[in-house]
Amino acid sequence: MQIYNTKLMGKVNSNIKTHINATLLQFCLSLQTMKFKANWDNLGIITSLACAIHCAILPLMLTSLPLFGINIIHNLYFEWLMISIAFAVGIYALYHGYITHHRSSTPVWLFSVGMLFLITKQVFPAYELWLLIPAVVLIISAHYMNYKLCRKSKCRSPHHAH
Repeated sequence: MQIYNTKLMGKVNSNIKTHINATLLQFCLSLQTMKFKANWDNLGIITSLACAIHCAILPLMLTSLPLFGINIIHNLYFEWLMISIAFAVGIYALYHGYITHHRSSTPVWLFSVGMLFLITKQVFPAYELWLLIPAVVLIISAHYMNYKLCRKSKCRSPHHAH
């Protein structure tokens, strides 16, 4: 009886794996046919706003989290993770816009100064709010300017509607 159950379970697991693989393949093919394109400037703006909300509003609203053993308000690893995500998304979006669309260095400079403020905020926590506000404004401005310049260009890239 034990051998029969093992063989039966192996056959059932094999059928389930085949079905899951077929479903994943159909999903990937449907994404290709939809021509899914991410707007990296919008993603950069969203991550910058998420960072600003986390740094400015979360401490005011969720001061009771440490009572439950949850500490994401001034968690060093979480802070650097958010900065790294903002940096990676920003570099990708601005590099793509600069190389493919507009060749304007202004968004790159705005983003660089914004990231400098954001990193300085980590080094000097006493000035966190004074450094955070210009950092977020500069980073969002860089993404917005990059987005506008990309839309204004006369290229034929499917990334931006012209």
